[in-house]
Amino acid sequence: MGEVRLTSADPVRQYDRAPGRAPTGGTTEATRGSTGSTGTGAGRGSKRSVRAAAFAVWYLRAVTFVNFLSAVWVSLGQDLRAHNTASYFTPYLLTAGFGSGLFSLFLAVTTGRRKRAAWILNLVISGLLTVFLAYYCATDPEIRSHAQNWVSLGLTAAFVGALLLGRREFYAKGDRSNPKLAAAVAAVGLLVTSLVAALLVGLTNTAGDGAEAGFMARWRYGVMRLITLAESDHGYRGIVTPGWVDVFINFMSFLLLLAVLLAAFRSRRAVDPLTEEDEERLRTLLARQGDRDSLGYFALRREKSVIWSPTGKAAVTYRVVGGVSLASGDPIGDPEAWPGAIEPWLAEAREHGWVPAVMGASEEAGTVYARHGLDALELGDEAIVETAEFTLEGRAMRTVRQAYNRVKRAGYEVRIRRHADIPAEQMAELLRRADDWRDGATERGFSMALGRLGDPADGQCVMLECTDGSGRLRALLSFVPWGPAGLSLDLMRRDRDSENGLMEFMVIELLERSREIGVTQVSLNFAMFRSVFERGSRLGAGPVLRLWRSLLSFFSRWWQIESLYRANAKYRPIWEPRFMLFEKSSDLLRIGLAAGRAEGFLEAPGLPKWVHRKHLGTGR
Repeated sequence: MGEVRLTSADPVRQYDRAPGRAPTGGTTEATRGSTGSTGTGAGRGSKRSVRAAAFAVWYLRAVTFVNFLSAVWVSLGQDLRAHNTASYFTPYLLTAGFGSGLFSLFLAVTTGRRKRAAWILNLVISGLLTVFLAYYCATDPEIRSHAQNWVSLGLTAAFVGALLLGRREFYAKGDRSNPKLAAAVAAVGLLVTSLVAALLVGLTNTAGDGAEAGFMARWRYGVMRLITLAESDHGYRGIVTPGWVDVFINFMSFLLLLAVLLAAFRSRRAVDPLTEEDEERLRTLLARQGDRDSLGYFALRREKSVIWSPTGKAAVTYRVVGGVSLASGDPIGDPEAWPGAIEPWLAEAREHGWVPAVMGASEEAGTVYARHGLDALELGDEAIVETAEFTLEGRAMRTVRQAYNRVKRAGYEVRIRRHADIPAEQMAELLRRADDWRDGATERGFSMALGRLGDPADGQCVMLECTDGSGRLRALLSFVPWGPAGLSLDLMRRDRDSENGLMEFMVIELLERSREIGVTQVSLNFAMFRSVFERGSRLGAGPVLRLWRSLLSFFSRWWQIESLYRANAKYRPIWEPRFMLFEKSSDLLRIGLAAGRAEGFLEAPGLPKWVHRKHLGTGR
């Protein structure tokens, strides 16, 4: 699967404008998007400013590479340390070792994300170092006599100059609570690590009876080792510890420093979720344009946030996960107004240092996003069945037909109702059974799941209840509206002891009885990398495609990649491609992790689920 850049020969005819704003001959939001500009990030300064910021970032990356290389290349590390002692000085942050490499890597990443706090920290440290080197090169003959010191001064000064020239490019804001959080982490962390150090020193002290080493002496010694690994033990004559104790204490101080930096540079994590007014406005747009995208109704997931176009004719819904502003599906509303919502969404992402990404966009939406500087990667295909064309007849459907008849002969029946037609006490029982049948404790779903079941606001959703011959409920399917005559699969739950093929039986019942509820098209599961499995099994498939298919088949043992494709292919659906949109290929891993967390496949450390358990529906 290669990277795909979506383009279109037919530009969008008219872009969203605020009320009363007439088109002019100047640069508009639309033309900025179509020429590759992406909001407030580009164009904040001149080309000189952009290049200066890029130089600062690449300087940090180069220093990080040398630091890590010197940590594993012994001779290089020894040589580098020899040039950073006595009257020799190395350029800013150039110090051999994993610790210094991690620190410079952290600054390289945060500076590359244009964080204002990283710019301030780099400017303060490198500026002080520049003043220090310039003073001693001018006043100390020994330091002035070494050419290396002048090179270090020149590189450090060049870095400071790049920061100053590129200051407009470092605009990303952190969370307002970061300073307080960093101070709290530093205070609590210093207290905890110093107490651990004092305890460890007391347990390993070998200085006779240790009469002079009371608790305060051990605590001061621990604090000293948290700050430095210097040889001098002046004032601590009653303390003698093994070398590994000093190293361990100093390592704790390094971890504490990283924790403080992470707290200080943390991206803004949460924005305002959907309000009742936002939800009402989104439902109005869905009533007008909801038939355009089968995933549109999932924009009503309530932990999402929304950004509106100036006229309110379009909106982008998204969630911030791990510093990634993750939108899902197509923008809601009129396609001609989409750019008016995409522009402020991208601008907000850059303002806070978030990585913008879109999961599950259609080709039409991907084309519009591409005009705003995003690249596309085809994730897979969505299975869509036209109910009027579905049939169980024919040789190709023989296996499906036999499985359907087998389940039907076993006495299973399906009841189809709108959620609004289900009495409250019956809905409560369905919620309880759905929770009992959930596969695992983690709620899954984001881009293709509503995340709730039985909410009164979702009365137009459709519930399929399957009972066995004795009338016992054995499985549930729930679908959300897709325009006035479509449904999109939201939730699948079944009793593990029920008949095999029960889900297929229920889907076929829906397709054959769709006229009862006025449904003409049904969106089923999303099949990731569907084209790989299809083309890779054909005669004449190339070795790379066959290898890719074999690799995906291997991972399907855990993530059901191939089985989802096979399960949907039996209905002979129309396959609609879905895309992931992103700015830089280097962000793909981070976007993948954020998407995994949003969908519920990966979990970040936090409170146990039972602390805030709710009735939520799983994704597809």
